[in-house]
Amino acid sequence: MGRDLKPHIGIFGRRNVGKSSFINALTGMEVAIVSEVAGTTTDPVKKSMEILGVGPSIIIDTAGIDDSGELGEKRIAKTLDVIKQIDCAVLLISDNTFDEFDEMLIRKFSRYNIPCLIVHNKTDVEPLVNSTIKEIQQYTNTPIVEFSAKTNSNMDCVIETLKSIIPETAYQNPSLLKGIISRGDIVLLITSTDSEAPEGRLILPEVMAIRDVLDNGAINIVVEKTELELFLQNTSLKPKLVITDSQAFKLVNKIIPSDIPLTGFSVAFAHMRGPFNEYVKGAKKISNLKDGDRVLILESCTHQVSCDDIGRFKIPRWLKEFTHKQLEFDVVTGLDEIKNPVTDYALIIQCGSCMITRKQVFSRLSDAIEAGVPVTNYGLTIAWINGIFDRAIAPFMS
Repeated sequence: MGRDLKPHIGIFGRRNVGKSSFINALTGMEVAIVSEVAGTTTDPVKKSMEILGVGPSIIIDTAGIDDSGELGEKRIAKTLDVIKQIDCAVLLISDNTFDEFDEMLIRKFSRYNIPCLIVHNKTDVEPLVNSTIKEIQQYTNTPIVEFSAKTNSNMDCVIETLKSIIPETAYQNPSLLKGIISRGDIVLLITSTDSEAPEGRLILPEVMAIRDVLDNGAINIVVEKTELELFLQNTSLKPKLVITDSQAFKLVNKIIPSDIPLTGFSVAFAHMRGPFNEYVKGAKKISNLKDGDRVLILESCTHQVSCDDIGRFKIPRWLKEFTHKQLEFDVVTGLDEIKNPVTDYALIIQCGSCMITRKQVFSRLSDAIEAGVPVTNYGLTIAWINGIFDRAIAPFMS
């Protein structure tokens, strides 16, 4: 479901420990540029590929953690930001060197609960010694494997160890509606024309919902919001569940009888991909916003911005109209770094997250949740503003 929903494996280490060579050996392909010049890899590079024995994966090649200079500091910041996006990490070392840069990475992996494998590369030049192993074990009990990208020695051990540390959740394809609908149920999906969607196509959350209904053995009925009343007039079918584009909540809530469960695509994704209980609590804080409060909008995909953009224009406008407060808004796109301290914000609103993994959502929001900053998502925000919050979350409150 969605793009890049495969295990994300980050490759880290100091400059010239052989990260790019390791990636090429791991994949059996020349996918990364190899050079003796330190700092050949600059910005993180994400590659979707098949790893023998592991399967389809996303490999993220990062810049050297020991980079220097003003540009080097920026590259290091980008490298560290990758940690929030991955399911597991491979830390490459060589020449029996494990220093403060490697220690810092180990601490970061631990901070975000990222399982790690340490690979001592270039073992054909200098084998791993016991003193290095003991030094590493002062900081972590993560597995340590010897390897040579030049001779490809011990690759089987690398693969087996890598497989053992990748969390099972990285392979899971969670269901949007499992446990909520059953085989043979009728699910009514209400779409609306989205100015940001390619012409003549449904937006990704709608497509993913249709697939999920089918995967649960249920029956899809898909209508535009403009045809909803006509559909209900011409049929006696009673859906088990109605899912609407969140922007149509107000209209659909009036049309769909109160005894039929109703929610939104974004609310369903909030339940599948995000910290749903935190989202529910966070949405309730909307009514407490005050003049001068700053709100952070997190978009997880890049797209052409229009005046109808939901995150940049509609939600800020609706929040101001609902609260009657003078609010300030910041927008961060994709998985870019949140530059301001999260404590600067009275509320953080995450998009539906159809384009990123559950791990990425939780990592992205963990600092805010730990700091006690309220977080919620687009759909829950719109449901609260339109006064149908309890109805929208009811299907997921077991």
